[in-house]
Amino acid sequence: MKRRVDQEPGYVLHTYPYMETSLIVEAFARRFGRVALLARGARRPRSAMRGVLLSFHPLRLSWSGSAELSNLRAAEWSGALQPLAGQGLMCGFYLNELLLRLLPREDPHEALFDIYGESLKSLSHGESHAVVLRSFEKRLLAELGYAPLLERDAASGAPIDPARRYAYEADRGPMPLEKPSSELSVSGRTLLDVAADDYARPETRDEARALMRLLIGQRLHGQVLHTRAVLMELSDL
Repeated sequence: MKRRVDQEPGYVLHTYPYMETSLIVEAFARRFGRVALLARGARRPRSAMRGVLLSFHPLRLSWSGSAELSNLRAAEWSGALQPLAGQGLMCGFYLNELLLRLLPREDPHEALFDIYGESLKSLSHGESHAVVLRSFEKRLLAELGYAPLLERDAASGAPIDPARRYAYEADRGPMPLEKPSSELSVSGRTLLDVAADDYARPETRDEARALMRLLIGQRLHGQVLHTRAVLMELSDL
């Protein structure tokens, strides 16, 4: 079914060359989720879209055509963010890859769209990369229907004890750690900190990173995140 969309808030997640002068744009749109758009002639030197279709900048996108691949008719700036640089730029690419790998096409997530925009703003302002990434990962999982269990014991339903350690089973949640286990081990304090988006403790940051890797890895079903592979030396990822 064909449709026409005008002035839709969106972000470019990735672009691919198409033929000699065009681009296929993977975009994240507020009311439509992840969409594929064909930007005809966008690689030509005089194209009005050539310098606009950049990642991490809020845009207004207009397109028409089928849901599988629509024709991008116009793209224009919608406000401005301080450009991402250094580790902040790499973290931005990581967020984009998470959306590309985990978000189904044509699956609207308006709350996640707003969270993504706020995360980019936080990165551009130099806020803690660890805090931004962990918070986004947790909310992404929740939006996709995989919210991690953080405040209750998966076995008994009892409140998490901050003084105990737990084995975290990806498909169930935290289980009291009675003896050495092959499962990821996290402290109760970390679980409660992550639930509250409190990453002040270095131990919480370290364990939260390992926990989110476990949970996101389960959803990726063996796919490799290229940004993570390239940036393994960055402690935030």
